[in-house]
Amino acid sequence: MKTPVRFLIALLPLAAAAQTPPARQDHAVLRQAVEQFLRIQSAGLPGQVTISVGQVDPRLNLAACAAPEAFLPGTARVWGKTTVGVRCSAPAPWTVYIPATVSVTGDYLVTATPLAQGQVVGPNDLAKVRGDLTALPQGIVTDASQAVGRTLNVSLRPGTPLRGDSLRSQQVVQQGQLVRLVTNGPGFSISAEARAISNAADGQIAQARTQAGQVVSGVARAGGVVEVTY
Repeated sequence: MKTPVRFLIALLPLAAAAQTPPARQDHAVLRQAVEQFLRIQSAGLPGQVTISVGQVDPRLNLAACAAPEAFLPGTARVWGKTTVGVRCSAPAPWTVYIPATVSVTGDYLVTATPLAQGQVVGPNDLAKVRGDLTALPQGIVTDASQAVGRTLNVSLRPGTPLRGDSLRSQQVVQQGQLVRLVTNGPGFSISAEARAISNAADGQIAQARTQAGQVVSGVARAGGVVEVTY
């Protein structure tokens, strides 16, 4: 019995579809998704941001994705050398990780002169330089207001990038010092003399002992003042 010609013709589109390979994901689209993601995430960084996206492993043969989604995996940061993930949920789920580098060119402070441990930093002790902030240690000081008037924890050579953890606020209350306890309220102000039993920088909590022997806590202020709130 001969197979009808019309039946064979009807099968031809199905056979052609079966032989057509599934669409594969364009790697350039993935790199564009990573760059766009990093542009958005780095918008608030202090300086001029430059983004370089690495190559996708050419051996990867991923199914085409209508809406690839970029994300930061684990503890990755939008800073320096990093890794960005791109995932797809349909039609075939997959996840790929792409290397990238985020450089931030901006101003930061270095020591202009040799500075000794315990020295209070002044405006003339600092110099401003420009460079890649991501290549520097964490906590680099970028504004003089973050350093001037504070005390160094360590000695520094000229040209050393200034880090926040190398500074401490100058103490405005020292243990054993006579301080003035001040309490303010609606329509009244009370002050009394006491002796500090702890050290504190401006804005920190200080403790003092009154003449009656009571231990009082308050906020340390310049001039040996401790603000007490009841």
